[in-house]
Amino acid sequence: MKNKTTLLVIGALVVLIVLWGVNIYNGLVTKEENVNAQWANVETSYQRRADLIPNLVATVRGYADFEQETLTQVIEARAKATSVNIDPSNLTPEAISQFEAAQGELSSALSRLLVTVERYPELKANQNFLELQSQLEGTENRIAVERRKFNEMAKDFNATIRRIPRNLVAGIGGFEARGYFESAAGTETAPEVIF
Repeated sequence: MKNKTTLLVIGALVVLIVLWGVNIYNGLVTKEENVNAQWANVETSYQRRADLIPNLVATVRGYADFEQETLTQVIEARAKATSVNIDPSNLTPEAISQFEAAQGELSSALSRLLVTVERYPELKANQNFLELQSQLEGTENRIAVERRKFNEMAKDFNATIRRIPRNLVAGIGGFEARGYFESAAGTETAPEVIF
């Protein structure tokens, strides 16, 4: 009788430990899927920007004396930015940095394009251009929001898989920390304004 009771207690403990581990594992899967879904939102925002660029370039190209080199740089940067794809299961700091670098080149090329446009008042007054510029500004805001949300979800996931006892289940389940979007180099210094 004593052996039977001991076996029942041990069996109950094993079942409780297994259920506890399954519960933790399922919670980690949910958090990981939230990070993956938010990554998809980030990519969608960047894709929206990439989709607006051909229309913007076509509108600007209509002005014959516009600098062709600037347009070429934007087109090349867009092609490079859209060619960098990251698997959501590999959101390492290095992969995100590579993605950011390609997107940063596109942002830089777009900035040069918009600065160059300032020399063409008739282009600045073009309704198509103004609408595209407005959509681009809105998209840049969306990108910032989605990146912030991604960082928040990655932080939550990373903290969860590092906490005891979840770190044991995370290690067994193969869950790995996700990288973050970081500020571009030089943004920690305020630009100098000279009047």
